[in-house]
Formats: sequence, C-alpha cells, structure tokens
Amino acid sequence: MLWMIMCTDKPNQAEKRAELLAAHRKYLDGKNDMIFFSGPQESDDGSRMIGSLFIVSAPAKKGAEDFIYNETFYQAGVFADVAIRRVRKGRFFPERIA
Repeated sequence: MLWMIMCTDKPNQAEKRAELLAAHRKYLDGKNDMIFFSGPQESDDGSRMIGSLFIVSAPAKKGAEDFIYNETFYQAGVFADVAIRRVRKGRFFPERIA
C-alpha cells in the first residue's frame, strides 16, 4: 500500500532544516526500499521550504507512522503537523518533470 505523508513546517525552520539536512538524507538513504517519492514543499514563489512530502510503501499505516516518527526533521520538532493518508497510484508521468 502507498501512504502519503504531508508535513507542514513550524514557522522559521530554515536554519534547523539546514543543520539537519545531512542526517535527514542519511535517514532517507536507509529507507530507500520503501520510498516511492520524497521531496520538500516550497512556498508558492519557491523562496523557502515550508514542509515535506513523502509517499512510502508499507503494508499498513503503522509502517508509515514508524517511518515519519523516526525521521530526522520530525524528531527535531521541525513540523507543526503531519497528515498520513492512504493513496493509490493513479496516473504517473515522471518523464514530464522539468
């Protein structure tokens, strides 16, 4: 099953994100077997990061919860809120990404 994890940053987290980036990437590298997609959310003008989006594969919601609750930014208190929703792969056109 696929699970979308939408994380919204608390205000003014850019410095903390930068400090934790290497550890965050190391954590994700260790979870490549379950990550379908991951990336930062940006403000509309692209000037700052405002959250994270993950789509992970896990047999049950608990797997997605374990993934995010052990994630570096979550552990450091970067996120104001986290939503986890089950999703299905619908249309997918990675070749269209610029």
